[in-house]
Amino acid sequence: AMAAPGPSALSGLLTKLAQAAFGLGVASQVAQSAVYIVDGGHRAVVFDRARGVLDAISGEGMNFVIPWWQTPHVFDIRTRPRSISSVTGTKDLQMVNITL
Repeated sequence: AMAAPGPSALSGLLTKLAQAAFGLGVASQVAQSAVYIVDGGHRAVVFDRARGVLDAISGEGMNFVIPWWQTPHVFDIRTRPRSISSVTGTKDLQMVNITL
């Protein structure tokens, strides 16, 4: 018959489990900090600590960086309507509002 594991075996198993959970937590945090998302209507440029701003422009979707070494900067590139209004005079000396 097989005996139940002793306290030292159970303690060793829990220590291994805690180490594995810690390792998994660290790995998932590094993976999360290596990914950034660019929304629709936005673009991103990446700043690298050694090379400065990189030439590549990141489009919409999931993109990757080297954690701590590179940082993404996201910009809104959508065009916005802009109205310009002006008051002007006509030949018969009336004032007219014009909005473009």
